[in-house]
Amino acid sequence: MQLSAAPYEERLTAPRSWWLISFLVGVSLALILLPFGTLPMLAGLAGGTAAAAVMASSYGSVRIRLVGDSLIAGEAKIPVRALGEAHVLDPEEARAWRTHKADTRAFLLLRAYIPTALRVEVTDPEDPTPYLYLSTREPERLAEAIKAAKASA
Repeated sequence: MQLSAAPYEERLTAPRSWWLISFLVGVSLALILLPFGTLPMLAGLAGGTAAAAVMASSYGSVRIRLVGDSLIAGEAKIPVRALGEAHVLDPEEARAWRTHKADTRAFLLLRAYIPTALRVEVTDPEDPTPYLYLSTREPERLAEAIKAAKASA
């Protein structure tokens, strides 16, 4: 597999506040287990924090990558030749495209804690998906990388 002309990789990590919430989940479980003694309370603190942190980490582990001639967004893998125009969405437009403008056939890689997004049209006539909605912190950079990958393909 050859590398694209403009490689791109982004991990949509969970915000820092989620790690504080993970700790607070552990504190809550510790308080619930406090009547059973110190050892169960400490186990609840450690176990609750660890479980909540694993959930936050797994939700924030999704990536968007351009590898060779394919765009990989989460579990979707789309050849760049099947992609059309990319539209950078500011926070207001992104909100509109994930609510009242959304098409139920579209592929959404949605992370509500990321305000900006990129909408990429799908031009493959065999694919019923009209567009990809990709939450990204750097929509301009991703659009340029897709454009460069299409030009080199």
